[in-house]
Amino acid sequence: MAEKVGQSFVQPTPSGKEELGKIEVAAEVIEIVAGIAVNEVEGIAATRGNIATGVVERFGKKVHNKGIKSGVTEHGQITIDVFCSVKYGYSIPKVAKDVQTQIRQAILNMTALETAEVNVHITGIHFEKEETVVPE
Repeated sequence: MAEKVGQSFVQPTPSGKEELGKIEVAAEVIEIVAGIAVNEVEGIAATRGNIATGVVERFGKKVHNKGIKSGVTEHGQITIDVFCSVKYGYSIPKVAKDVQTQIRQAILNMTALETAEVNVHITGIHFEKEETVVPE
């Protein structure tokens, strides 16, 4: 994933509240919130990462924004792209819709920011490995 230099989202002041200053939420924070939300959806096997995230995870660090890319529309609205694989046997349209709903709700609850788009890219199907029992 490309480095996001200086990209942030300005959080609106809630209605009826006095504005005390500007609140900015970094793009990485939005991606982490989305990444955690994706992993809570039943039927998601994994999110797609790159070589760097794979190496980091092998050393025991959890990468929550793996497979998530955030952006801004020309009108200043948030867009999210999710790259994930689905477990075999689950309905892909249902899982994708659940991912969209979960991400929108998590970002709204944690940052009070609306998302313009949540694009789900299914990159594969994950098959469960069958355990074979060797008779003694």
